[in-house]
Amino acid sequence: MGLLGRVTKITTIGAGATVGLFFAAVRHNEFVPMPTTDPLFQNPLYQKLNPSNNPPSYDLCVRRVPLKDIKPALLEKPGRLTEAFCAGVWSGFGYAYQRRYLSKKYEGPETSSHLWTRADLRTATYDVGTLITDHFEVVEKTPERIVVRCGDSPRKSDVRESDGLFEMSTEVKPEQGVAEFRLKSLFFQGKGKAEGEPMPSHVLWLHKQYTKLWLETALGNVWR
Repeated sequence: MGLLGRVTKITTIGAGATVGLFFAAVRHNEFVPMPTTDPLFQNPLYQKLNPSNNPPSYDLCVRRVPLKDIKPALLEKPGRLTEAFCAGVWSGFGYAYQRRYLSKKYEGPETSSHLWTRADLRTATYDVGTLITDHFEVVEKTPERIVVRCGDSPRKSDVRESDGLFEMSTEVKPEQGVAEFRLKSLFFQGKGKAEGEPMPSHVLWLHKQYTKLWLETALGNVWR
């Protein structure tokens, strides 16, 4: 969570005088209640990596976009819209600082199979096993959603001190003329018994602003 806190703080505070523009830009991205019956909580990996059943921090951010504003080719085949949205998250401006930070620290021979460049992040299809900047690993993929494990290097495959699952999903609703884009976060302490949720309120607030930024900039990869 330390990296997340640092990156989010820089992203938010760095806006400075333009903070008003930031909130205006992300005003359509809405956090809605995420029920504990959500499939992400039932993911076998979550059960395995949180053996003490420690309380998580979690949230769900949603954006609805008119279908007429989306590239038609992305609506022709199931899964293409989800892939494009996912690629937008990692190749977009919202992830640019964190990508550069991780590249300077961890890009090298041991991580040469990971996705690092914006071009590769933009064109990848994010199949299960894809490794992203030594901090994310795709662990589930369907036409509607892509789930990555986060919180530490994917080279650490066992239970971790800090862990999490992050889901990018889409749902086309023709009867309403919109597509719904969602980002779900589920963070938890894997090792030991936690006394409370992993994110204090101020860090959770910063995380939510970062999430809004990710969602908004990811849409640049799906706009018509």
